Amino acid sequence: MILIGGKSYELLKDHKNGWNPEAFRDRYSEVLDRYDYIVGDWGYNQLRLKGFYRDKHPKATKDTAFSGMVDYINEYCNFGCAYFVIQKNRDAQPPKEKEKPEKHEKTDKPEKTERPEKPERPDKPERSEKSDKPEKQHEKSDKPEKQHEKSDKPEKAKSGPH
Repeated sequence: MILIGGKSYELLKDHKNGWNPEAFRDRYSEVLDRYDYIVGDWGYNQLRLKGFYRDKHPKATKDTAFSGMVDYINEYCNFGCAYFVIQKNRDAQPPKEKEKPEKHEKTDKPEKTERPEKPERPDKPERSEKSDKPEKQHEKSDKPEKQHEKSDKPEKAKSGPH
């Protein structure tokens, strides 16, 4: 019996001494918690892990059902490689149910964190204030006329010395 990540597993098959508990613990990932079976195969001195569901599991597909494990070994593993198959004990499944409410609590948090900032949008009124600024620019356009008048005087001064 193997205990990892709060789950217990049982070694079903150890082909060519493929089972290495230390290597398994090093490569194990929480992603594999959802599967009923884990196959570990060795290629180029590296352990590769693949999860499979029991055949009647609702999420099981042709590629992820335990009945497709032999096809996986024949098609995706190196020919004649060492491998092992472990099965999750069904006793380990009730803790998943305990974890699920925690996950729901986590999903509740995003609902609480929905920001009402989108309806408020203080940026839009500021933009309307910016639209007031172009009106001020029209006022500024009056000022350039005055500046134009002032610019006439220097021109006269320029035309005088010629």
